[in-house]
Formats: sequence, structure tokens, C-alpha cells
Amino acid sequence: MNTADLGLPVDVPSTALFTDHYELTMLQAALKAGTADRRSVFEVFTRRLPEGRRYGVVAGTGRVLDAVENFRFDADVLGFLRERDVVNEETLEWLAAYRFSGDVWGYPEGEVYFPGSPIMRVEGSFAECVLLETVILSILNHDSAIAAAASRMASAAGDRPLIEMGARRTHELAAVAASRAAYVGGFATTSDLAAGFRYGIPTVGTSAHAFTLLHDNERDAFQAQVDSLGRNTTLLVDTYDVTEAVRTAVEVAGPELGAVRIDSGDLLLVAHRVRQQLDELGAVDTKIVVTSDLDEYAIASLAAAPVDAYGVGTQLVTGSGHPTCSMVYKLVARAESADTKAPLVPVAKKSSGGKTSIGGRKWAARRVDDDGVAEAEVIGTGPVPAELADRQLLVELVKGGEVVAREPLDVVRDRHAGARGNLPLSATQLSRGEAVIPTEYVHLRSGS
Repeated sequence: MNTADLGLPVDVPSTALFTDHYELTMLQAALKAGTADRRSVFEVFTRRLPEGRRYGVVAGTGRVLDAVENFRFDADVLGFLRERDVVNEETLEWLAAYRFSGDVWGYPEGEVYFPGSPIMRVEGSFAECVLLETVILSILNHDSAIAAAASRMASAAGDRPLIEMGARRTHELAAVAASRAAYVGGFATTSDLAAGFRYGIPTVGTSAHAFTLLHDNERDAFQAQVDSLGRNTTLLVDTYDVTEAVRTAVEVAGPELGAVRIDSGDLLLVAHRVRQQLDELGAVDTKIVVTSDLDEYAIASLAAAPVDAYGVGTQLVTGSGHPTCSMVYKLVARAESADTKAPLVPVAKKSSGGKTSIGGRKWAARRVDDDGVAEAEVIGTGPVPAELADRQLLVELVKGGEVVAREPLDVVRDRHAGARGNLPLSATQLSRGEAVIPTEYVHLRSGS
């Protein structure tokens, strides 16, 4: 695995600096205090879903595994830390030998989650686990937000395919991660070639308005595109007059024209008019693709329109109003000493303002009704109730520092479709509401 596979610039040697300054100063202080080697358990969770969302989507797990594997403090990184006097020489020496040797458990990527769900659990020494906080949260918060928006859009679109086309609306590296997350959430293709190259996502694209404007007239532009890409191409028909463009498109490509794309105007009205015109011209199999600042609500409003596919950009890569999931990475248990046999003690932050956490190493299971539909997210410590033993959600991702659970992206995508399909029907409603199933806690206690 090289840095290009992570969506990193080729001159970035590792993921070790994808962290916050205070992670390293905590490490230095813990090393001096003799507490750095205490066995610790950190958990990733969110206290609440973004306002109005009924469920969350776990996305980015595969990228987290790559990031953990590539978390190395090489000579250049150590030189930077030394030059900036971030930590002392003893800490730099410790970092030079850093390799994560602990265990990671988590919800399998593509699974849904709810408030309190222990989406990921990282276990090892305090020193090796605390360094991973920022990079894990950075990936999971971004990718899960995009995947949740994509999932809602996929629900709204039904059987109609969705094209991810938001690369020009976000950071160039975030665009690659967003495309991957969108695919997990149910999108079928992407316009981003980097995402296609790194993750095998199918890529699509034909032409923009600039191509039409380049030519002396619309007919010449359409002819050039058909001559190059064939009659099955998609012609953009709203550069000038849509009615005239559709007529010209069919004249140039014939009834075998693959599709027309509409990128402006009242999409509902225009789509009906274009469908009628295409049928009258004999292009009954020509599809209609619509773009233009779509979100899940706009997609839902076009459910009755003769639209065959949607292209989504800005709203998708910004999480459709919720660009983060507010996930946190909290220490929930730690050993009483550095002795490897020392028992774990539950710990948790206790404060006002809705930020109280619950201590203890947790398991999670999803209770279902007689029809297999989810009815509660059950979280606890201690023994797992017998009736939930085969419904546990956490799986082993890293064992003794070695990744053990890499999966093809199509497997992740299919898992999400199945998980979403097992939620109550109200999960797909776009109206604002609470989490579609409640979170229940058993055998838990608050820390202090």
C-alpha cells in the first residue's frame, strides 16, 4: 500500500502528521509519568445524530485501516518535530520505533449506527492508541457524513442510478474520499478519475457546456461528440434552447441516442417536455439525466418525473447540510498499572452540557422483531444476553497490529443496502425526526 492509495500527495511519506499537536505532548507527559504503557480502550461514538437524520452510516473504515498501517514517524517527520521543538528527544526516539501493535474492533463498513453506538474500539497501550485519535476521527467523521447523505439520496432515487460529480466543489483529496463514501451509500458511478483509479469505482462523463460553446453551433458540437463517442453518448441540451437542442440531438444521433442531460431550469417541467419530445421524435429509448444542485429533497420531488438518472455534486460532498457526524474518540477504560495483567477500570468524562460519557469496554447488538426488522440498538458491558449473542455488531479489524478485515468496496456497498433495508420503513422518510430505533443500555455505569 502506497500513499497514492490513501488519497495522499505522493510526497507525503506517512499518515503520522495527520494528528493534533497535543496528541504528542500528551504522549511525552505520559512517558515521563510512567503511565504511557497502561493498557487502554478508546471508543468512537457520537452522542447524537445530525438534526433530522434517522440513522448514520459507517464509512471510511477501509481508509482508517490504511491510515493505521501507514502511521510511521520516518526521518523527515521526526526532523520536522525536532525543528519545531514539538516534543523532546526521548519522545522522538520512542516515535521512531512506533508501530501500532494493538487491536481494533468496529462496526463493519457500510453498517448503520445510532447515538451511542461504539462504532470503533481501539485497544493497546495508551501511548500507541492516543496518537491515532485525530486521523481516525478525521476519516470517519468525513466519510460517514458523505455516506449518510448518499444513502438518503439513494433512498429518494429508488431504482434510478446516481452519479457522484462533486470533485470541483471540495478539496481535491476530499473529493476522492467523498466519491468512495458516496459509492458505499448507494451511488453507482463517479466523475472523479482519481476515485476510479484508487478504488475501482466506475467512472462516467461526456461533455460540458464549454464543449458546445467551443463550436460554431450546437449541431457541430453534437456531431463532433457523436463522431467521437458514438450514438449512445449523452448530449447536454440546455446550453441554448432546450427544445431546439433535443431536436438537433436526435437528428444528429438518430433514435439510438443514449441520453440527454438537463442542467438547469425547472427540472420537473423540463423533463416532462423533453420526454414527450423525444418520444414524438422516435427516440423512445433515449434516457434523461438531470443535474443542477440536487439534494435528497430535490431528487424526491422528481420521483414522478420521467428521469432516468441523477448527477449530484455540491450537496453530496458537503454532507447535504451536515458535513460531519460529530463523532468523538474517548478513553473508556484503562489498566490500573502498566502490568499487562492489571485489570481494566472503566473511566469516562463527567461534565455538564451534554458531554457526559459512559465508561467501560462495550459490546453492541441490534435487536430485531419477528420479521427481521431492527427495533433497538442495544449497548452494554459485561456478558452479552443470550438472545443477542448472534446479533453482535463489532467485528475484529486489526489484531496485534495486523489488518485482518480488508474488504472489496462492492461488499461494503451491498452491506449498506442490506442494513438500510432492515430498518423500519420510516428510516427512509426525509421529514425531520429522531433516530429510527432507540438506543438501549444494559449493565452500564457513568464514569467520573
